[in-house]
Amino acid sequence: MYPPRSSNRQDQQRSKKRRRKTAWAWMINGTLLALITALLAYHFIGTGKEGASPPEPAVSAAPTDSAAAGESPPPDEPAVTAPPSPSSEVSPTPTATQMETPEPEPSATATPEPTLEPAATGGAGTGSGTPGDNVTLNFAGDVIFAGKVGELLQKQGYDYPFSALGGMFKQDDLTVVNLETPVTTGGVSAVNKQFVFKSAPQALDALKAAGVDAVNLANNHSLDMGTEGLLDTLGHLDQRGIPHVGAGRNAKEAYTAQHFERKGIKIALLGFTRVIPHSDWVAGANQPGVASVYDNREALKAIAREKADNNLVIVIVHWGKERVEQYDGTQQELGRSFIDAGADLVIGGHPHVLQGIEPYKGKWIAYSTGNFIFTRSTVPATWETAVFTAQCGVSGDCSLKLTPMNAELGRPVPMNAEDGRQLLTKVQALSSGLVNIRTDGSVVRAK
Repeated sequence: MYPPRSSNRQDQQRSKKRRRKTAWAWMINGTLLALITALLAYHFIGTGKEGASPPEPAVSAAPTDSAAAGESPPPDEPAVTAPPSPSSEVSPTPTATQMETPEPEPSATATPEPTLEPAATGGAGTGSGTPGDNVTLNFAGDVIFAGKVGELLQKQGYDYPFSALGGMFKQDDLTVVNLETPVTTGGVSAVNKQFVFKSAPQALDALKAAGVDAVNLANNHSLDMGTEGLLDTLGHLDQRGIPHVGAGRNAKEAYTAQHFERKGIKIALLGFTRVIPHSDWVAGANQPGVASVYDNREALKAIAREKADNNLVIVIVHWGKERVEQYDGTQQELGRSFIDAGADLVIGGHPHVLQGIEPYKGKWIAYSTGNFIFTRSTVPATWETAVFTAQCGVSGDCSLKLTPMNAELGRPVPMNAEDGRQLLTKVQALSSGLVNIRTDGSVVRAK
């Protein structure tokens, strides 16, 4: 006897359900297997090695210069236009904005989860020669004495910015910062520029007294008060005996190094910028201005020339995009070209946030030192900074160490231990797996 139709129908439905469940199970298992395989391949292939390209930045477009002034950009802010052409230092059509247009980024690479190494006795390896022959060099980020910072200093005194540093700049052999402001009582504000800075000359007395030995002027604010403001700045620095690089009364001066001799080691310091708002900011034969590296040929010649006569060549460079924590391919290519030409250490700035560190041919490229003495932005990443300390020997070999700081309004303050540990972990993660940073801030190449 045949079973009733209802029974056949139920058997068929149950059979269909079993087939669907089996199909789903195979599909899910296959998907999981493919995902696990992809993750394993991503991990082993993407692990960074020296010379690898950095990860793609999280921010695809360059923010406006509002970050520099600690304010949010207005809703109707005009679109960012191109800076002077990279193929030539002088563009036929000067532009009015201050930021670089975003450039294509290199393909992303995976960064392993960072783990800080414990501090090792003796640090991360010093330069050549006996310990007594090494020089200690400190580098810090962007410095202004304008706007809200200037108002604060009028109340607290011009030595206030250095009051929490414990005299660390007096205990080294050379300290260099990026002076991101004209120092003048005159000048005319640059046109078509959203933010212009102007700082009081009295601030330079406190800067020198704190132990700062030299400043970089190759940046996108040195001519905020026009040529008159730049010439005043040069004059005030010269009057106080503060060496400066990266800008001058003409191109020869702008591209000329400052020289120092410490413990028998000859040091050459150079400054360049790849961020300017107008092509006429570039120094010319008879034109005051800054040393540009939109075309880097003059810079590379200067580096090679200095390496022939000095033990240690240091380049301070202004580059990258504001508030973008990952360095990009343009920065990497330019930084490597400096080392290929003979630089022993490259220290970058302009993004107002810390960026990663790259070892290249036995040298260091620190892509951004962040803010130092600056206004207080609404972006938390701009509150984090560090002093970058290099120990260098007579052959030009350097070690590198970071001292984490909070960039408070107008004053850097050392971080507590836990915040400092987190900051070191962050910088290590931004370094594309190329370095390990120990708990004492010492930077070593990843194994």
